[in-house]
Amino acid sequence: MALLVIGSTGTLGRQVVRKALNEGFQVKCFVRNFRKAAFLKEWGAELVYGDLILPETIPVALINVTALIDCSTGRADDASSLEAIDLKSKYILIESAIKAKIKRFIFFSILDSLLYMDIKLVMLKIMIESRIRKSGLDFTIFCIPGFFQGLIPQYALPILDQKSIWITSESSFISYISTQDVANIVIKSLSISQFKNKYLPITGNKPWKSLDIINLCQQISGRRAKKSQVPVIILSLLQSFVQCFQWSINIADRLAFSEILSRDYNSDADMKEILYILKLNKNQIEPLEFYLQEYFERVMKKIREVNYQVLSNNKNINEIDF
Repeated sequence: MALLVIGSTGTLGRQVVRKALNEGFQVKCFVRNFRKAAFLKEWGAELVYGDLILPETIPVALINVTALIDCSTGRADDASSLEAIDLKSKYILIESAIKAKIKRFIFFSILDSLLYMDIKLVMLKIMIESRIRKSGLDFTIFCIPGFFQGLIPQYALPILDQKSIWITSESSFISYISTQDVANIVIKSLSISQFKNKYLPITGNKPWKSLDIINLCQQISGRRAKKSQVPVIILSLLQSFVQCFQWSINIADRLAFSEILSRDYNSDADMKEILYILKLNKNQIEPLEFYLQEYFERVMKKIREVNYQVLSNNKNINEIDF
């Protein structure tokens, strides 16, 4: 089976590519910058030039492709608007997939998205989901709450750098999951008919509140966190302000997504169907505790090595006979 992965250099996309290659799939990666994607070629993937905001590059990339895995999303620093990346381009991608007779279309969405239809990012996801369902393509839509990797810059690094961690007064619970586990499930789903035309959640072992994650990081690292609470109303005002400027429209749209956290969002969904089909159990999904423990151990080891080098160099300097 030949796969085309959109968003292959991203946090999830690169793990999907790696897992697919390890499982013996032929993998094409839809990329804008060959230099930045060189590591994918080194792994064994084929790089094909493409840009979602250049519709003419999409159909060519789908030649001889059996399945399409869309891991892409617009970013706050993208020059293009969210509609261009997350809506119009995705419509063209779906139409191209229909014409290319793609056997499976995999898309990633947000759990319980219908509860947050007033948030622009979520509404775009809902519109794409609707178009996929009506396309006649065999599809699987996976709902992902959040990735372990995103917690590093949000919580771990500020603690290590003794900087403030900005949190809201939210009481939301999020079941974060490793991208490696997501990639494993996604690639296995391609060869299993029970995953066809399904809308399924992929979540971690347990839901976490922001303060729980901070406490866990403090416990593992042995360092205290500096917490700064930002009322959700401040984020809303900031969103309204940046909307006044054309260059910051995408930032405003991303800030709007933070509103989900103010509505007691709970992503602790039931994964029994996925686990049953794949013959897995919850214990085989990596816990957040293990991920953060490994991260902090690697970082602290590196810090000790650097400190040792500095001390050794200072010692050598002091021993020089001038």
